[in-house]
Amino acid sequence: MRWSKTVTMVEAHAEGEVGRVVTGGVIDVPGATIADKLRHINEVDDSLRRFLVFEPRGAAQMSTLLTFPPTRADADIGFIVLQGDKAHAMSGSNSICLVTVLLETGMLPMHDPETIVRIDTAAGLVVARASCHDGKCERVTLTMTPSFVHTLDRPVEVPERGQVRVDIAYGGVFYALVDAGALGLEIVPEQARQLVAAGSAIHRALYSGPAITHPEIPEVAGIAYVMFTGRNAEGEPVSATIMAPGRIDRSPCGTGNSARLAVAAARGEVQPGDSYSARSIIGSRFEVTHAGETSVAGMPAVIPTISGRGWIHGIHQIGVDPTDPFPHGFAVADTWGDAFDLMR
Repeated sequence: MRWSKTVTMVEAHAEGEVGRVVTGGVIDVPGATIADKLRHINEVDDSLRRFLVFEPRGAAQMSTLLTFPPTRADADIGFIVLQGDKAHAMSGSNSICLVTVLLETGMLPMHDPETIVRIDTAAGLVVARASCHDGKCERVTLTMTPSFVHTLDRPVEVPERGQVRVDIAYGGVFYALVDAGALGLEIVPEQARQLVAAGSAIHRALYSGPAITHPEIPEVAGIAYVMFTGRNAEGEPVSATIMAPGRIDRSPCGTGNSARLAVAAARGEVQPGDSYSARSIIGSRFEVTHAGETSVAGMPAVIPTISGRGWIHGIHQIGVDPTDPFPHGFAVADTWGDAFDLMR
């Protein structure tokens, strides 16, 4: 066996959503800040993302997390989320995977009963408080970046579905939030394909619309995901985030629920100190709290906290033979769906 590149990853999931944490083989990505590195991957050289995410070394139903030394003095680690469409600035479930892996593998020291890990992301500083006992990271609570509403009740013309109303909000990346019931859908496993089809169509319609950019972080631009919202049979908030190339986040979604919290606050439905349990399509749960009010570029914003659990389930090493005709991988529509227009 001869490899010209070798990458080692520790695999974990946070309430069902898989995040593979790169622990060896990637030294750095150009850029003085994590936002610079994000821009480099998305605009200059995308080969590393393709190598890690696409087949035959990757799969659609997971994210890969690049880790870096922090670029700011108040952080312990930096990271970027690689997915099927591009590199993303932030993810709550992947932050939980990251912290679980860092502490349980000894990459960062674990302290009982709580370990604080400060994460340098392109979206800003995220503070993780890990509840630890006897070598196990039992729960991670994230203080997210400020979340805010961009537009409420925006009408969008969606081919074959007519006009759909969406709320656009930021929770670390931008979301379009849609009431599943308004489209006659339920957030249940049996309707996953219908949710993906509807969410992908809405995303395409938004993708061709006016550009949306964070007012203070120009590297964070565009609507990353469509998130369907609703309530389950017990009346609990439930959601389904539709991710390129056409799949549903298995976790309740941390950045999505941060955006959902901002919308609820803007409508007067939650107040500082309020908490609720957010469920995913598979029934897993994050605890969501309105931890305080702030502002972003003069706009009202909320500070969400997201709490969930992560589990390590594997160690994975990949490489590429110099004669391999697919060094950057490939994507085929039977697995990757019909969302190629949303993929770089």
